[in-house]
Formats: sequence, structure tokens, C-alpha cells
Amino acid sequence: MSGPGVLVTGAGGYLGSQLVAALAARRIAVDRVVAMDVREVPPEHRAPGVEYIRADVRSPALFEVFQRCRPEVVVHLASIVTPGKDSKREFEYSVDVLGTENVLQACLAAGVGTIVVSSSGAAYGYHPDNPAWIGEEQPIRGNQVFAYSWHKRLVEEMLARWRTEHPELKQVVFRIGTILGATVKNQITDLFEKPRPIAILGADSPFVFVWDQDVVGSILHAVSSGKTGIFNVAGDGALTIHQIAERLGKRCRVLPASVLRAALAVLKTLRLTQYGPEQLDFLRYRPVLSNRKLKEEFGYVPRKTSAEVFEFWRESRQRGSSRAA
Repeated sequence: MSGPGVLVTGAGGYLGSQLVAALAARRIAVDRVVAMDVREVPPEHRAPGVEYIRADVRSPALFEVFQRCRPEVVVHLASIVTPGKDSKREFEYSVDVLGTENVLQACLAAGVGTIVVSSSGAAYGYHPDNPAWIGEEQPIRGNQVFAYSWHKRLVEEMLARWRTEHPELKQVVFRIGTILGATVKNQITDLFEKPRPIAILGADSPFVFVWDQDVVGSILHAVSSGKTGIFNVAGDGALTIHQIAERLGKRCRVLPASVLRAALAVLKTLRLTQYGPEQLDFLRYRPVLSNRKLKEEFGYVPRKTSAEVFEFWRESRQRGSSRAA
């Protein structure tokens, strides 16, 4: 028996390309796989048996794409995770928030049964009163100074309204932790690449990681199981910034919060860094995601813990450095 037809937005990105490869390999039963991205996917990077479409999630033409493809499940991954140096917040909002609204409208018009949305632990926000472990019952507060965090909050508020107004479109919302894999490179890994990672005096800055293949596995389980709901996606446990530095053979540069805030303000003014004093809370009050609901209610158990996936990333990075040398 064949499974559902699946359409993936943001299919050319880091996570999207891995998900499309898994769907193309028929790790679960699917009838049809449509990979959609704003960028053209080169022929040499295309998986066999997949239909590739170039389309912008903000475009009115999205309705025609969905009407033609008629997917039963849409996996919505398109968002601005790591903005470019010259990126504008208005553009990021148009993709993250307005693009998601357009996808939802297109799903409704095309009779899509389920949408799987990649949210983020950043939607909880970076706040001093965050609990030690955050479960899905905690409010989505975001931080307005962080575009990505704030947009995830706005998207989740939109999704909540849609669950009430359009229950016929079932939802799976994944609040994903920091993704690590063999080749991942992002704002978080940039912190670890410093000769001496920055630590804030009096703050452990715990990080919860998730293997990229566990994110793919969670999405595949959502498509095949038919389960719905909101779930944190993270490995077991967490690592503090000091534990991370030790595993990298480094020592942290520990600074008082007031000193770091002032230094970032000066460096941002001089355009020597893209990070401003608001980044202090990003480092100091990190949301640490509990994966209890993912395991017990959703039925997916991550294959790597936070520590294991960090070691996997570290070893992959070392092998890459050795080959480059």
C-alpha cells in the first residue's frame, strides 16, 4: 500500500535536502515526493524519483503549485535561519511569517490533510525566568530583538489560530533544538570555532543538541504515523559552554555580563561584528528543551544524545581539518 504524497518547502536547504533524500530512498511509504525551493537545485544534487519545483513561498503562484501537485502532507521547512550579512528584517519577516501564512492558505485551498512545520526552541525565547528544562506547556514568548526567535513566536501564534479555525488541516509542530551533523555550520558552531569560546560570568549557558538525522527521523515518523501535536525535538541531556570548551581542548574566555554588553555595543557600532549587545541574552538564558513528550507521546526516541551528537560533530570537524591540511 502506497503512502501519502509529500511536498517539502525549503527542500534545497541543509535539512530539506536530507529529508528529500530520505523520502526518495523510501525510508517510509510515500506515493510522490515534490521538492520545492526558491533556488534551482542543480541536476547533480537531485534525488531520483523526486519532482523538483522552483517556487517562492511568498508567491501567489504557490496556490497553482499546490493545486497541481495535490499533496496529502506538506512539510514546511522554508525560513531564514542564518541571515546573510546584508539581510533586512523586513525580508526575513516576509519569508518566515508571511510565507508561512501563504503556505497555510495554499494548503487549505488544495485540500492538504496535514502540515508539518519546523519551529524552534528559540520560540520559547531567551529569558531569565526560563525553567531549567522547558516542556511544550511553557508559553511561547520569543524575543523581539532576535528576528528568528520573534518570527517563530509569531508563526506559532498563527498556527494556534489555524488549529481553532481550520481543524481540517492537521498540524505537527516541531520545536527543534540546535542541529548538529557532519557538515553543519551555523551561528552556534561559529561560537565553538573561536580560539576561546565566550562564557558569561555566573552563567552555565547550557546547549541542547539534536542530530540532523534525528530531525529527519522525527519528520518521517510524523508523515508515516499520522500523529499530530507540538513536540520539542532534542537529544537527551545538555552540555554547558565550559563542558563544550573542554571537549574541544579549549578554555573559555569568561567575561562579566556588563563588560561583554559594552564590548558588543562598541564592536557593532564599528561594524566589526554583526552581533550587538542583545546577543548577551542569547548566550546567557538559553532554553533547554525537554524531549519527554517526543519520546513518550509522539513515539520517537532520538538515536543520539546531546553529548553524542556533539562528539560526532567534533570528530567530523577534525577529520575535515585533517583532509584540508
